Amino acid sequence: MADSTRIADELEAPSSPPVSQGKLVWKRFLSNRLAVASAILFILILIFSISAIGLGPIPGWWRYNYKELNDQFQQGAPTWLHPFGQDRIGKDYFALTMRGIQNSILVMVVLGLIASVVGVVVGAVAGYFRGVVDAILMRITDVFIVIPALVIGSVVGHIFGGLGAFFLALMLGFFSWMGIARLVRGEFLSLREREFVEAARVAGASDTRIIFKHILPNAIGVVIVSSTLIMASAILLETALSYLGYGIQPPDVSLGLLISSNQSAFQTRPWLFWWPGAFIVTLALLVNFVGDGLRDAFDPRHRRFNLRKMREQEPEEGEGDGRTPKTGAALAEDVL
Repeated sequence: MADSTRIADELEAPSSPPVSQGKLVWKRFLSNRLAVASAILFILILIFSISAIGLGPIPGWWRYNYKELNDQFQQGAPTWLHPFGQDRIGKDYFALTMRGIQNSILVMVVLGLIASVVGVVVGAVAGYFRGVVDAILMRITDVFIVIPALVIGSVVGHIFGGLGAFFLALMLGFFSWMGIARLVRGEFLSLREREFVEAARVAGASDTRIIFKHILPNAIGVVIVSSTLIMASAILLETALSYLGYGIQPPDVSLGLLISSNQSAFQTRPWLFWWPGAFIVTLALLVNFVGDGLRDAFDPRHRRFNLRKMREQEPEEGEGDGRTPKTGAALAEDVL
């Protein structure tokens, strides 16, 4: 009798509220220590660069400006006054590097946002309507894909590079959407056949509402991950363009421009390459790690195989169904 009462109470007890998809994704992302650490470090680098030399009307705490000339100390070698050294005309290299970080991150964010918006619209329309619309949009996409990004970037940088980092990133974004457009198209081709889309059509929803209110939220994982990877490639594209002289133009600076301007001093003053090169690699790696974490969070099937966790989950000898438990190596062979 007591057991029956207990079972009845358990059945009548309110079930725990369902966890939303956003909370599940957030929880998975936080469980990826490398991705979380990369996101925190990226934000800290951005805050540090802004607080050091300021941004616009916001003053910084560093004593030197990236535009002002100073007397050279010890032929521009790093000193306690200029920890990153000085360039050949006496500018403080710490201030120049901080300004380069700001511009490189600005290009990365703006280019990623513009490319994501254009790519999502093109891919969504092509994947939803299919037929002639899909064929036309995909052929246009193919035309842009076959042209090397560096060639397009050089033309755009030659025209808009002198207008500043924002306009350069804005125009480059309109020529960097092809990859995300193809991914979004593939998602839409699959999602448009689902039951919830048919239900929305029966309910009288317009095509625009179905695309942006019903299908796109289900494809947001692909969009976010692809946008992150585009941002990672954007900083390398900007570096290459600035190195070739088609990116950000003086008196403004970027990390790629710093390397290009001091390439003749590689053997005599190598510190002029250490700092911008180190930050280029660091920023690109951090964004890639964050992108990997977001990919695993939105699609757990892409998580890497972890042999140590499988060994920890092995049943103790004598437990289970009586069969001899497999070793970690055997389990790894089964998975692979």
